[in-house]
Amino acid sequence: MSGTAIAPAMMPLGGAGTLGLSVLVLNRSFAAVHITSVRRAIALLYRHIAEVVHIEEGQYTAYSIDTWRELSVLQTEFRTPDQDWIRGVGYDLQAPRVIRLVACDRTPRHGLRFNRRNVFARDGNRCQYCGKHFPTSELSLDHVVPRSRGGLTSWENIVCACVGCNVRKGGRTPHEAHMHLIKQPVKPKRSPLLSVKLGNPKYASWKNFVDAAYWTVDLR
Repeated sequence: MSGTAIAPAMMPLGGAGTLGLSVLVLNRSFAAVHITSVRRAIALLYRHIAEVVHIEEGQYTAYSIDTWRELSVLQTEFRTPDQDWIRGVGYDLQAPRVIRLVACDRTPRHGLRFNRRNVFARDGNRCQYCGKHFPTSELSLDHVVPRSRGGLTSWENIVCACVGCNVRKGGRTPHEAHMHLIKQPVKPKRSPLLSVKLGNPKYASWKNFVDAAYWTVDLR
């Protein structure tokens, strides 16, 4: 059976969320260029556009989809908690953590995007007024100094706030509303989302390709 026939039939063993997990994407020179999902990575592997990069005893080893499948079969009985698996037709495939685009010369994108997702990640989904954690759907962005007072839409003037605190503060400054910030907002030195990923044991292998001090990645 061909790879293109098998790929659509694959199902996550750990729940539907497995296909949405993150995979670091490298260019041909092994430089990290962006992050994609397991679903997209598997599609690239079956189209032979990418290969899996796996670190074994400190050495990088590249696998095609066929050799990665063979390795997965051998490792089936030795699974570890930090691994995620996908069920194929008659076999289980370990979800890759890093892939390499074999014909891509794209260079890493420098800089940090100022957007809602990165602000939520910087503040840890925690309201900067009451200090409580909320799901993203229950959070909003607040201008510390209101726009009506000349407040800018910037890293230094935007914070994560729950709906209740945002309504309570209204168009006032925190001082006027008798509210206090948990911490002063600042521009992160690197992608907050990348920082979250690097703190997860699942993505420990990413540290071999990401310079935490000087390089930031655009999450997709």
